[in-house]
Amino acid sequence: MIPFERTWPYDIIMKDIYVPTCPFCGSENVLLPLRPRELGDIRTGKKRLLVFPCCHSRVTIVDADQDYLLADTKLRKL
Repeated sequence: MIPFERTWPYDIIMKDIYVPTCPFCGSENVLLPLRPRELGDIRTGKKRLLVFPCCHSRVTIVDADQDYLLADTKLRKL
C-alpha cells in the first residue's frame, strides 16, 4: 500500500510540470524542474532528486503515477 503522506499531486501543462502548492513553504503554482519524459524513467524505478525552486527544499522522488509523485520522505501532515 502506498503511504499517502509521502505523495504530492502534480499537473502537466504545456509540457511543464506544476504542483498546486509547495509542501514546504506553501508557494502556489510551482513550476518543477522536471520534464514529462523524465516521469517515464521514474515510473520504471529510477530515483530523481527534486529541488523545489521556491524554497530550495530537496526531496527524492521514487515513483510517479498519472496524478501523484511519491517521495522518500513525508510531505503531508496527517
